Amino acid sequence: MAGGYPIPGRAALTAWVGSWDPPARCAARGCVVVQPETVSSPALVGRERESAELARALSGGPALVLVEGEAGVGKSRLVQECLAGPAGRRRHAVVATCPPFRESLTLGPVVDALRSARTAVAGRRLSPLAGALRPLFPEWAGDLPPAPEPLTDPGASRHRMFRALAELVDRSGVELLVLEDVHWADDATLEFLLFLLSDRPVRDIGVVLTYRPDDVPAGSLLRRLTSRSRAGLAQVRITLGLLDVAATAGLVSSMLGGEPVSEAFAAFLHDRTDGLPLAVEESVRLLSQRDDVIRRDGEWVRRSLAELSVPPTVRDSVLERVQRLGADARRVLDAAAVLAEPAGDDVLATTAGLSGPRARAALIEAARSGLLGEDPRGRPVFRHVLVGRAVYDAIAGVERRRLHEDAGRALERLRPPPLMQLTRHFRTAGDVPRWARYAERAADAAVASDDHTTAVAVLEPLVTAGGLAAPELARLATKLASAASARRESVDAVHARVIAVLREVLDGAGLAPSSQAELRIPLGRLLLQSGEFEAGRAELERAVPELAHQPAEAAVAMTLLGYPLPGPRPAAEYRGWLERAERAAAGLPSDLDRLSLTADRAAALLVLGEPDGWEVVTRLPRDMPTTEGRCQLARGHANVGYAALLWGRDATARRHLDRALELAESARFARLTATVQELMVLADWLSGRWHGLAERAAALAADDDVEPNAKQGALLVTALLGVVTDRQGAERELRGLLERVRPDSVAAIPLIPAAVLARRELAAGRPDAALELTDAATTTVRTSGTWVWAAELAPVRVQALLASGRRDTAAAFVAAFQRGLDGRDAPAPAAALESCRAALAAADGDHLGAAQLAAAAAARWSSLPRRYEELLAHETGAGHLIAAGRTDDGVALLARTHRRLAQLGARSDSDRVARTLELHGAVAPGAVPARRGRRGYGDELSPRELEVVRLVVTGRTNREIARAVSRSPKTVAAQLNSAMRKLGVTSRTALAVLAVEAGLVGADTER
Repeated sequence: MAGGYPIPGRAALTAWVGSWDPPARCAARGCVVVQPETVSSPALVGRERESAELARALSGGPALVLVEGEAGVGKSRLVQECLAGPAGRRRHAVVATCPPFRESLTLGPVVDALRSARTAVAGRRLSPLAGALRPLFPEWAGDLPPAPEPLTDPGASRHRMFRALAELVDRSGVELLVLEDVHWADDATLEFLLFLLSDRPVRDIGVVLTYRPDDVPAGSLLRRLTSRSRAGLAQVRITLGLLDVAATAGLVSSMLGGEPVSEAFAAFLHDRTDGLPLAVEESVRLLSQRDDVIRRDGEWVRRSLAELSVPPTVRDSVLERVQRLGADARRVLDAAAVLAEPAGDDVLATTAGLSGPRARAALIEAARSGLLGEDPRGRPVFRHVLVGRAVYDAIAGVERRRLHEDAGRALERLRPPPLMQLTRHFRTAGDVPRWARYAERAADAAVASDDHTTAVAVLEPLVTAGGLAAPELARLATKLASAASARRESVDAVHARVIAVLREVLDGAGLAPSSQAELRIPLGRLLLQSGEFEAGRAELERAVPELAHQPAEAAVAMTLLGYPLPGPRPAAEYRGWLERAERAAAGLPSDLDRLSLTADRAAALLVLGEPDGWEVVTRLPRDMPTTEGRCQLARGHANVGYAALLWGRDATARRHLDRALELAESARFARLTATVQELMVLADWLSGRWHGLAERAAALAADDDVEPNAKQGALLVTALLGVVTDRQGAERELRGLLERVRPDSVAAIPLIPAAVLARRELAAGRPDAALELTDAATTTVRTSGTWVWAAELAPVRVQALLASGRRDTAAAFVAAFQRGLDGRDAPAPAAALESCRAALAAADGDHLGAAQLAAAAAARWSSLPRRYEELLAHETGAGHLIAAGRTDDGVALLARTHRRLAQLGARSDSDRVARTLELHGAVAPGAVPARRGRRGYGDELSPRELEVVRLVVTGRTNREIARAVSRSPKTVAAQLNSAMRKLGVTSRTALAVLAVEAGLVGADTER
């Protein structure tokens, strides 16, 4: 059971998955790793409005365009794109950048811009005034008039220089002057710009200035320039903001060949960069260098990655700005980086070690730097995540630990105290007592809000760090184990890590026996969830003797031990544990504890085949008021649904699975949701609801959000459908799945492939091989008494025994099967028992009786309904009729069975029946289109698959195909995988080539 106990489906899947391991390399999964050299420069994305506004401003006439925004937001890129466009190409433009010198060069940017105009000036007559430019352009001595007499008045000299520069602009034909980063411009440059844009303009000059508002010095003339206006001068201010998630995705896509970017990847980058274009671009390059960007199913995604390193370009830019600040302001930034969360001025100042006027001055300077902004509550916070990270990384280790200690002590004064922040600060500071105090409180708060994953993340490093006294270690380790076993995420590396931690704690000295017992219960549950059944049972059995003082915990351990898991244990042992658990649980006050134990007891009894389990099911409440309660109730319904499938109570199973899915989705219980969906796919296979089932199963198996264990039922159904439709390689897939089953597994799901494969061995005349396939499972079922698991196994086992001449053994098996079903209303095993009796009757020569028993079995299968098993029973019954001399009746039944098998899509079986009909001189009727659903296509492409292949030939991605055919990308991926499997290729390119060569699509398919 998921959550607190491995649900039967989960335990079964884990049992037969065995050591299954997903391919370690991306290439083995059909993924492509982006190569750094293939990452191109990004396109200008998300700036359509600003681009149009800039183009309009430069379309003609005098204009002052102010492009403002923070560093890396794309000001220069916007201007460059406009200059390269129609509006920019129509005007003679010169461009220069104001460098970040400590001492700016007088008029340096203007001089740099106009140097490119020398060829336009050469040969032209300039007024004597231009001689004043000789000091600025000494290399133009041959083109400039003699220098005028020096002026004693500095103001008059500056005015003459400005007039000369304006004349140079006019005579050179410059129509557009672009100056970048004018927040670094010297005063003389800004004064010249004021002069140039005065009431005596130079022709129709246009001026474009880019700057960072936060870096404009106090008292700068730039503020006067940006507020200046005059008649006839168009003034436009363009403020560039950050990109949203969609624009971030577009920017990344433009760097990666235009392929779509997954929503998760785009959201991850946007969250870490706040949509700052430079940070996004540099982050993509950094990720590509580390092979962290891959293409899967036609879109770029990221590997498992939680954090993003600060790109060197961003880091250097941030640190350069930090170094321009005073020492106290830098201390404030260091404190803000260590705090990492928005904090009040008092907390920030205390962490920085400042107080009074000195603290206020430092806070003001840090805020004016532009590196700090404000959160909605007005608290200082870094403008971007990467800015804070760059500052934090630059702090020396010793100083960093001291700041964390100071931050923790400052935050301790808050009410209520921020537990997660305090845990982080004291952990980093190495203050173990305070770390333990706040970590435990934080974990308790997380569990109270149903966030068990956070509780694990908080407690795991503490338990492994050492330095805790034995009682405290035992308490925290038990809380860690309980939180880990209650996580709703898939069984993953977290489970494995926590199991290893708990074993180390138990192996260490100092824990009292009662403390060890309390720790062994959640450890045992974790082991069961991870498929380590014997190890899990061993821990639980060791815990029970020490739990007399804790009946609730004892009842949990006993219930877990009462659930039949892999291993040939007698049913009496399981029932004994369940009876002890019921006595221990009597009088428990907690509704949640009672619900959990009731759900577990119901499932265990039903899987054991005990009818009392159905009465226990009636004790499950309709709903629970808390999220944790709904999770436990969902788990209970999932267990009952699974057990009902074993019994053959299929309608009951669907009701419980529907309710389980509803509850699991409402509680966001992802692990159980996936398992329930898998069981629903299996239920549809059993019932013969095969319309669209292959696509659903393939989509579930291809879902990256579903853990591998939860995909096995979907893979099983995919393989089973492939076997019955004669798909090439399907039997090999089925055998591969079966090879991963534990030999002693009692799980029903792995019995299905064993039964199907054994049936095929019998049809091929190899009864010994069929017996070998079913030996281990038969031993386990007989030993444990779990005969309700034998619906698929029993008929083929009996037929194999009879075919190998072991009639007495077969009769004994059938007798034991019948005894195991006495008093149990289990329709599926009861139908299987009728098939077993029919086989025995035929072996004794009573073919007519065998035909009647086979007909009874078919009727039972039909009532469930399980159409495929019903039709196989009819086929067997027809054979018995023919053997009894009633050939016409048998052939007629075969003809009807053939038609229905074809309708169902069981091509392999319908072909076999057709061959039998031919042996008796009858022609198999053509397959009649099914009234409901689509026919099976076997190795042929279905119409939908062919449609997808045609679009692949045009070069479209999965996402583009999905939009074109109005399906989800996952459905398209499943159909594409199915088409490649049918045609025996492993890549989209090979599929396209083969499709054209085979004439499935035209080579000139419209693109």
